[in-house]
Amino acid sequence: MGKMNVSNDALLALFAEMIWDNALRKYREENLYKEIDSALAKGDQTSFLALTSELRILQSLG
Repeated sequence: MGKMNVSNDALLALFAEMIWDNALRKYREENLYKEIDSALAKGDQTSFLALTSELRILQSLG
């Protein structure tokens, strides 16, 4: 029975990590959209390009 608990604990830890990673990715994506909007409003092309590049990379990973 001890091995079963270790396996379940490992699976639960992995599941929790997956949820955490997804939440962090979603949070960063939402912030990137806000920062992109701000860069557009300011006419800051350099920031806009950097932020949209980061967003594309983030979306390709998820």
